[in-house]
Amino acid sequence: MNLRVGSGFDVHGFEEGRELFLGGILIENHIGLAGHSDADVLIHAVIDALLGATAIGDIGELFPDTDNTFKNIRSTILLEKVVSELALRGWQIVNVDSTVICETPKISRYKLQMREKLAEIMKIPLDCIMIKGKTTEKLGFTGRKEGIAAMSTALLEKKS
Repeated sequence: MNLRVGSGFDVHGFEEGRELFLGGILIENHIGLAGHSDADVLIHAVIDALLGATAIGDIGELFPDTDNTFKNIRSTILLEKVVSELALRGWQIVNVDSTVICETPKISRYKLQMREKLAEIMKIPLDCIMIKGKTTEKLGFTGRKEGIAAMSTALLEKKS
């Protein structure tokens, strides 16, 4: 059995005039995140965890912010591309565990929707993806409500 673990991290600051996407879900009535794509910080962390486990590269190498092809692209599309590439290389996602770090929005009411969306895209059972929301007890940039950070860990298995 060939198992690999990868970790991912991402951070984006809030920006007026943008929609907020987290885990592929639109969070209505909330300021969005600044970024070249839709700035879905959770999906970006998941992508880097998947790419890290397989040593393919990182999100910036595959989808550079200097390429207008990816300007305002939905991060769900980027994740679909990564999942397809993993499958072509014989990798199966076993599970993904993620943490979203922010004071706002409160993640608990969106966790199930995000898990369902990510499980669908990654073609894994719902019980193989976990998303947790944490605060920094009002410390740092997330505590001051200036942005959102996310961390993710992924386990993958190479199919023979």
